[in-house]
Amino acid sequence: MDTNLHSPERHLIELRMEHADLQASLQRLRAAEPLDQLAIRRLEKRGLQLRDQIARLELVLDPKEPA
Repeated sequence: MDTNLHSPERHLIELRMEHADLQASLQRLRAAEPLDQLAIRRLEKRGLQLRDQIARLELVLDPKEPA
Protein backbone atom coordinates (compact mmCIF):
# COMPACT_ATOMS: atom_id res chain seq x y z
CA MET A 1 0.00 0.00 0.00
CA ASP A 2 1.21 3.49 -0.81
CA THR A 3 2.53 5.28 2.26
CA ASN A 4 1.70 8.71 0.85
CA LEU A 5 -0.25 10.72 3.42
CA HIS A 6 -2.51 12.06 0.66
CA SER A 7 -3.19 8.80 -1.16
CA PRO A 8 -6.79 7.90 -2.03
CA GLU A 9 -6.42 4.66 -0.07
CA ARG A 10 -5.45 6.53 3.08
CA HIS A 11 -8.31 8.99 2.56
CA LEU A 12 -10.72 6.06 2.28
CA ILE A 13 -9.45 4.60 5.55
CA GLU A 14 -9.85 7.98 7.28
CA LEU A 15 -13.40 8.36 5.97
CA ARG A 16 -14.31 4.88 7.23
CA MET A 17 -12.84 5.68 10.64
CA GLU A 18 -14.75 8.96 10.83
CA HIS A 19 -17.97 7.14 9.87
CA ALA A 20 -17.41 4.52 12.56
CA ASP A 21 -16.77 7.24 15.17
CA LEU A 22 -19.89 9.05 14.07
CA GLN A 23 -21.99 5.90 14.38
CA ALA A 24 -20.70 5.37 17.93
CA SER A 25 -21.59 8.97 18.80
CA LEU A 26 -25.07 8.46 17.39
CA GLN A 27 -25.58 5.38 19.56
CA ARG A 28 -24.56 7.32 22.67
CA LEU A 29 -26.85 10.23 21.79
CA ARG A 30 -29.81 7.94 21.17
CA ALA A 31 -29.27 6.29 24.56
CA ALA A 32 -29.03 9.60 26.42
CA GLU A 33 -31.93 11.34 28.11
CA PRO A 34 -33.26 13.76 27.06
CA LEU A 35 -32.85 13.08 23.36
CA ASP A 36 -31.15 15.83 21.40
CA GLN A 37 -33.04 15.45 18.12
CA LEU A 38 -31.18 18.28 16.39
CA ALA A 39 -27.77 16.79 17.16
CA ILE A 40 -28.97 13.35 16.07
CA ARG A 41 -30.26 14.70 12.75
CA ARG A 42 -27.01 16.57 12.13
CA LEU A 43 -24.93 13.46 12.81
CA GLU A 44 -27.20 11.35 10.61
CA LYS A 45 -26.82 13.85 7.77
CA ARG A 46 -23.03 13.86 8.17
CA GLY A 47 -23.09 10.05 8.20
CA LEU A 48 -24.92 10.00 4.87
CA GLN A 49 -22.41 12.44 3.40
CA LEU A 50 -19.53 10.26 4.57
CA ARG A 51 -21.19 7.15 3.17
CA ASP A 52 -21.56 8.86 -0.21
CA GLN A 53 -17.92 9.98 -0.18
CA ILE A 54 -16.80 6.46 0.70
CA ALA A 55 -18.88 4.94 -2.10
CA ARG A 56 -17.50 7.40 -4.68
CA LEU A 57 -13.92 6.80 -3.59
CA GLU A 58 -14.40 3.02 -3.65
CA LEU A 59 -15.62 3.27 -7.25
CA VAL A 60 -12.56 5.29 -8.22
CA LEU A 61 -10.17 2.86 -6.51
CA ASP A 62 -11.88 -0.34 -7.65
CA PRO A 63 -14.10 0.25 -10.69
CA LYS A 64 -16.54 -2.57 -11.44
CA GLU A 65 -16.20 -2.19 -15.21
CA PRO A 66 -12.99 -2.07 -17.23
CA ALA A 67 -11.90 1.45 -18.04
